[in-house]
Amino acid sequence: MLTGLHVAIIGGDARQLEVVRKLIELDAKLSLIGFDQLDHGFTGASKEQMDEVDFSTVDAIILPVPGTNAEGLVDTIFSNEKVLLSEEILANTPEHCTVFSGISNSYLEGIVSSTNRKLVKLFERDDVAIYNSIPTVEGTIMMVIQHTDITIHDSNVIVLGLGRVGMSVARTFAALGAHVKVGARKTEHIARIKEMGLTPFHLSELDKEVCDIDVCINTIPHHIVTSSVISKMPPHTLIVDLASKPGGTDFRYAEKRGIKALLAPGLPGIVAPKTAGQIIANVMSQLLLELLQHREENA
Repeated sequence: MLTGLHVAIIGGDARQLEVVRKLIELDAKLSLIGFDQLDHGFTGASKEQMDEVDFSTVDAIILPVPGTNAEGLVDTIFSNEKVLLSEEILANTPEHCTVFSGISNSYLEGIVSSTNRKLVKLFERDDVAIYNSIPTVEGTIMMVIQHTDITIHDSNVIVLGLGRVGMSVARTFAALGAHVKVGARKTEHIARIKEMGLTPFHLSELDKEVCDIDVCINTIPHHIVTSSVISKMPPHTLIVDLASKPGGTDFRYAEKRGIKALLAPGLPGIVAPKTAGQIIANVMSQLLLELLQHREENA
């Protein structure tokens, strides 16, 4: 149980509602910021404005998956109010206060560092990323079906990257009958792709591998699908970029060439927000239990 733990949940989308439900079950004290337009009421949680929260008693701050923007503003789809997480607010929290976010940026890293608080990036954890790859794959399948006029079965698909998402995407599209090639740089990834019964190639050869593809799925958060690569693709190719913003595709050149390119980060929150929220909630509850135990041990 999380009795006695004060958690501020700031902004977010439908995924955060599952976190709220889970933490209420565990008897945490919750301050919900950026939820004033949410019709659903949560017994045991209070909707508050940023300036109404006593941050000197807050043990943990939970941000949405994207964290903050470059100016410190937090996405709040359940409110029209702008919510800013500032250095001043963090400095007012107890020294043990931990900030949880899906991903991070230089602003968030900066204020956490300057206030000597701990930041936990959930999407850098293997368990979260692997569980999250399931709705990501389902969302990718949905997008490919919606934006092509061919079946996935017998289509030519390239997957870029064999990370936690790339592996799930490649395996699933192959199971659906696609001819899957996977691009990677590490020799161990090349070996794993071969072991999986798929066709491996080194990413340095990418522009030579795209001449006959129907779908290109990128999971690499670097500029990898360049204008040079896109120029070699057939005109009907669909590019689905799953990397975090701004993605790894030259979208301007793709549009100029008439190739449909879709940036699709955050698919779990779009196609399966309940499941995606439960994944985050289950991990969050365990991390908060550890935080509470650590706090009590050092009290």
